[in-house]
Amino acid sequence: MDQLFTNLALGFATAGSLDNLLYCFIGVLLGTLIGVLPGIGPLATIAMLLPATYKMSDPTSALIMLAGIYYGAQYGGSTTAILVNLPGESSSVVTVLDGYQMARKGRAGAALSIAAIASFFAGTVATFLLAAFAPPLAEVAFKFGPAEYFSLMVLGLIAAVVLANGSIWKALAMVVLGLLMGMIGTDVNSGVARFSFDVPELSDGIEFAVVAMGMFGFAEIITNLEQRENREVFTSKVGRLLPTMAEFKRSILPIIRGTSLGSLLGILPGGGAVLSSFATYAMEKKLSKHPEEFGKGAIEGVAGPEAANNAGAQTSFIPMLTLGIPTTPVLALMVAAMMIHNIQPGPQVMTSNPSLFWGLIASMWVGNAMLVILNLPLIGIWIKLLTVPYRVLFPAILLFCCIGSYSLNNNVFDVFMTIPFAILGYIFKKLECEPAPLLLGFVLGKLMEEYLRRAMTISRGDWSVFVTRPLSASLLAVAAIMLVIVFLPAIAKKREEAFAGDD
Repeated sequence: MDQLFTNLALGFATAGSLDNLLYCFIGVLLGTLIGVLPGIGPLATIAMLLPATYKMSDPTSALIMLAGIYYGAQYGGSTTAILVNLPGESSSVVTVLDGYQMARKGRAGAALSIAAIASFFAGTVATFLLAAFAPPLAEVAFKFGPAEYFSLMVLGLIAAVVLANGSIWKALAMVVLGLLMGMIGTDVNSGVARFSFDVPELSDGIEFAVVAMGMFGFAEIITNLEQRENREVFTSKVGRLLPTMAEFKRSILPIIRGTSLGSLLGILPGGGAVLSSFATYAMEKKLSKHPEEFGKGAIEGVAGPEAANNAGAQTSFIPMLTLGIPTTPVLALMVAAMMIHNIQPGPQVMTSNPSLFWGLIASMWVGNAMLVILNLPLIGIWIKLLTVPYRVLFPAILLFCCIGSYSLNNNVFDVFMTIPFAILGYIFKKLECEPAPLLLGFVLGKLMEEYLRRAMTISRGDWSVFVTRPLSASLLAVAAIMLVIVFLPAIAKKREEAFAGDD
């Protein structure tokens, strides 16, 4: 326990420096802004800003800012969901159901306050869970060899497939496509160019930010431009900000349950904020004494999911920081940011760069405190931003994406490369294929190949190394069981029906 407080003291000293406080503020402000404005999202924003971190001398500041964007978007998304009936972030989809109905009844202020309180409480708990569980998990990770890391990554990708929406076959196909895309470039061992089609610019592989910007940034713009804008913003019905005592009492248990469930599900690959918010809403509806009020303005329907999505967003950092395994596409970008600064993701970060590790964790609590201070007083500004038509916003988003692509290598080729990925992303949306598993496959592909080769070199070409080592065999067995369960006819049918219902 003493060691934990010593580590947290180091973290708060790092996060409390003037530079890091400034970058944390910029991150949470940008996160709130993109959460409020529908059609941008944290993934595209972080992808746009990733090249900017090249020029930052301190990787801690870069990661603090990017993390602030991620969990700040969870806050901002609730504002749009409550006031406009339009989730600014995918994890805020559930908040729409009751938050918007509360706004229609003149209780938008109370809904916004409860969302902020729930998010802050969940963020505080998740930060301490991260601080408490990260060191022991990192200790376990030090016992992993190449075979165990390979099996762990297989498990991570299978979990992402299992937790993805819609067809299991489509999700598997996306993972495989991502793995194949990750193999483009020069083979490290032989020096032979693979899948580069004699294009010199592809000899170093495809830039991760290019794929992310094309498939998430540009494809999202095209999709949003297809839809007709019809926003009803409750500018005059925000009402008093503080909830009544009765509303506060009804929110306490949902906030605690949402925080608990979100913290647990956030650790799972592919889970994170979105799965946490949906699961918590379903749980609260079953546990409620007044289930008939859900969908008509029940404050529990705002408090529980908002606590869950923020807790899930922050505990999803645990596998990334301790094992080097990103569980969501946004965290895959965070891993890319670490690699840009020559930091190898994994358990060694805690020992080789403790100020970065603990500074990032402490900054999450600082950022959550900033978000509470920022969000409620600035509701008036967010409301005005919501009235800006998307046709005015998208040219600026497009310009930033192009600048970000070009600045990766100061090469026009990277800008042109976003075009095929934008088209692919749009086609995938039409075919109801989630691009998130592809992005995880793309990031983990190179690492999986590296650990596979190391394991085979150590075992002198003996494939049984993956099943004779107990930990590796256990991880592969869990992955196989998950696949078998998800392919069961009853579960596959239910999965398809749930996806059709969401659409």
